[in-house]
Amino acid sequence: MTFDELVQAVKRDGLYPTAERAEEVTRAVLAALGAQLIGDERVDLAGVLPEEAARVFTSRIPATQPLTGGAFVDDLAAEISGSTTATARWDAGSVLGVVARLAGPALLRRVLLQLPPGYALLFGQAQLATPKVTGKAAPKVTGKVAATAGPAPVAPTVAAAEEPRPRAA
Repeated sequence: MTFDELVQAVKRDGLYPTAERAEEVTRAVLAALGAQLIGDERVDLAGVLPEEAARVFTSRIPATQPLTGGAFVDDLAAEISGSTTATARWDAGSVLGVVARLAGPALLRRVLLQLPPGYALLFGQAQLATPKVTGKAAPKVTGKVAATAGPAPVAPTVAAAEEPRPRAA
């Protein structure tokens, strides 16, 4: 894929009226993302991007403390001309959805594991909860399958008692 093809994919996915607007958004999101990643994930992601996109992606020095997904969007809103938090979220999703397809599932998983919470949805992925490490044995998860003509969704049940969590008001 060339840089122009990347911009066209962002234009199509993000429903941008012009290639110029799609390119502006693409450059802003790639540069901002590049500042959030370090190490092999940064190098490997740059390697799957078109050459010009990789230069933009690696143009910023990585941050010492990566931003949460929400703070990432807020920073984009301040950086992209005429942007609000809502449009910056759209812009990020439009670009990062294309990046996710270029990266493939294995690299995307590594990238998401390095980033703080809140990025998965921007990449078009579900934000899966990760279990807390508490020093206790993990509860046993079981599922019962009903005899039906086809597969039926089954909610897992927790066999061990969990500590109650406070509810958000």
